[in-house]
Amino acid sequence: MTADRLETVRNFYRTLFRAWGHQHWWPAQSRFEVIVGAFLTQNTAWTNVEKAMTQLRRARVLTVAGIRNTPLPQLEQLVRSAGYFRQKAQRLKNFVAFLDKHYGGSLERMYARPTAELRLELLELNGVGPETADSILLYGGNHPVFVVDAYTRRILDRHRILPLEAAYDDVRQLFESALGTTEFVGECESELHQQTTNNQPPAGPEGSSHQPSKMSITKRTATAQIFNEMHGLIVGVGKNHCRKSIPLCENCPLQPFLPRSGPRRQPARRKRR
Repeated sequence: MTADRLETVRNFYRTLFRAWGHQHWWPAQSRFEVIVGAFLTQNTAWTNVEKAMTQLRRARVLTVAGIRNTPLPQLEQLVRSAGYFRQKAQRLKNFVAFLDKHYGGSLERMYARPTAELRLELLELNGVGPETADSILLYGGNHPVFVVDAYTRRILDRHRILPLEAAYDDVRQLFESALGTTEFVGECESELHQQTTNNQPPAGPEGSSHQPSKMSITKRTATAQIFNEMHGLIVGVGKNHCRKSIPLCENCPLQPFLPRSGPRRQPARRKRR
């Protein structure tokens, strides 16, 4: 992990945060809503997740007890809009069973576990991969882990920082090493505090930032807040500029960081005969 790569990631954060500010991730009213959203957002758009969350909220089952007591067929119908609804309903049931067995149904007790230990426990659950586990840890529990998604990989690849096929933990460690140092966190703290105090609305591209919610404005450590903001900012770049097929580099805040040869293009898909 070279010093150049680390400084480039820091410059990405500085540039994006100064351009777009707080992104207010994760949009939720409680820790448990964050966890439910992390399961439901697998392989689907957030707009579909929001529909499912609305259904759960209307049915008054968007709680640990609610998911525990709701019959599986009914839960499947409530989350149907999120896709793969049978799998996702069962995974929510599995998570609550895990919480009941190991932590007496208490999210407070679960999140009090050391980060590395809880991460391993979450990864042992069926249907929980690194991105889901880290979203639960960071957004729901204020644990300082960076969430890596497809947008992150694409941006790093096109900027010649890490290849698209880089291991998840290699990407995660790059961001945590770059953004989690005492010096960098200290540099960013005042700017984070200033924007929070001013209560500025989201300034990111349409569809990437969210209006403030109870969980998005909850008090976090500065390191967790920086990881939180960076992930949200990357989503803005991915959705609006660093698109999968045709990148729209013009007007992207990260355009000045591209190599002279331009972004690496994704290989064209072969047409089926």
